[in-house]
Amino acid sequence: MKPDSRDAYFAPLDVQISTFIDQHRSMLAASLDGLTEEEARRRLVPSKTTLLGLVKHAAFVEGVWFGEAVTGASRTELSIPATPDESFDLQETDAIESVLADYAVAVAQSRRAVAGMDSDTLLPGNRRGPLPLRWVQQHLLRELAQHCGHADILRELILAARSQAQE
Repeated sequence: MKPDSRDAYFAPLDVQISTFIDQHRSMLAASLDGLTEEEARRRLVPSKTTLLGLVKHAAFVEGVWFGEAVTGASRTELSIPATPDESFDLQETDAIESVLADYAVAVAQSRRAVAGMDSDTLLPGNRRGPLPLRWVQQHLLRELAQHCGHADILRELILAARSQAQE
């Protein structure tokens, strides 16, 4: 369901949240569209935050909230970094194509992990204790929205630098 369709306004809350999560997943992935590898890796802030790093971090977030929280598996078992900070680390082998592919796999795994659950389903694996799926979805949506904002600003700076270099 498209978030801008009239039916979306009256869809059940679970459907609305899932729709907005998917929209933000797509927007974050699209922040890499048309960029060079160097641009995607460019650090414009003192932190590790880069556009490529944001998408790599988003794959980590999917693993934490829909892998660890749903199954109780450890981050080691899920093959994800131990900390959020580490999830921004880019390896030499990381490229736009590979990071986007990893993100797509993480999103697909997230969808499978919660298929058939409703928003009241308690997820046992979070360090805070059991959490309802609703809380996890809202947290993910909040985090994706924040990172989409970061990505918008970084992309704007990268494209501005590109156009200045062409002048």
